Amino acid sequence: MQVQVLERLIDAYQDRLISAMQAVDKQQIIDIIMVLKKAWEQRKNIFLIGNGGSAATASHIACDLNKGVSFGLENRLKVLALNESIPILLALGNDVNFESVFVEQLKNFLEPGDVVIALSGSGNSPNILEAIDYAQKNGAITIGLCGYDGGRLRAMVQHPLHVPVDDQQVAEDIHLIIGHIIMRSLVQFLVD
Repeated sequence: MQVQVLERLIDAYQDRLISAMQAVDKQQIIDIIMVLKKAWEQRKNIFLIGNGGSAATASHIACDLNKGVSFGLENRLKVLALNESIPILLALGNDVNFESVFVEQLKNFLEPGDVVIALSGSGNSPNILEAIDYAQKNGAITIGLCGYDGGRLRAMVQHPLHVPVDDQQVAEDIHLIIGHIIMRSLVQFLVD
């Protein structure tokens, strides 16, 4: 009996995952690939930001772009996930406020034409929105990966990638899959 229940749970999750992936607008993925290719050509920085599971995905995508795409290239992608330094995050969260943990780091590094990629399942995380607002006011190109209805992030960014699903884990899974699609596509453009 327990095995049958587990099989139904697994089947239901797989069905949600496949359905959500098929609902993603491919043109949104293509637009992001082209933005990152242009950033590479112009030697611009690419910053990723996210909280919780989205932070883990941001770090994973940064790793894939820095190593998976750039290894062996003379002109490399310059990618940094701003959620990775626990001391900086805690210092800013404690001494300033949690809403500023990303924007304060962008104030140190962001240059016009750089790219900021925000990941947020809900699209409504205050620290993400504050960073995107700052990035846009300072000449950055903004990308937002979101789920649910896209929240405020979807409307704010120049290049949204919306996973239309009301399920945080499925949205996060799709964001990681899209990260891999972007990585493989950039390898084709930049390496081969």
